[in-house]
Amino acid sequence: MTENTISQIVVDCALKVHQNLGPGLLESAYEECLFYEISRRGLKVEKQKPLPLIYQEIKMEVGYRIDLLVENKFIIEIKSVEALNDVHLAQTLTYLKLSNCKLGLLINFNVSLIKNGIRRIINSKI
Repeated sequence: MTENTISQIVVDCALKVHQNLGPGLLESAYEECLFYEISRRGLKVEKQKPLPLIYQEIKMEVGYRIDLLVENKFIIEIKSVEALNDVHLAQTLTYLKLSNCKLGLLINFNVSLIKNGIRRIINSKI
């Protein structure tokens, strides 16, 4: 399954979660519901996947965690904030680079229309 196909499925699942819950909940609530919806579609998805930092061949466990990792190649970073900013984009891009994933979504559920809260992030270093 390609990253683009996964992206389409995830956007559809995010839309369903947002339609059912609306804005204003904690990130953890959206994460659990999105995990459930993606799993129902038959995709392999992991929550809070540890992400080590490798520096000069030294693997360091410094507390980075991917919110959702789909099919071992697609990252989802979930937010429930007033507005996405550059730090959120940088965080998602960093996770893509550290995990060698090509594509991910940054999703802010705290919006009236979910399409306004979804940002597609591409790791151009692959």
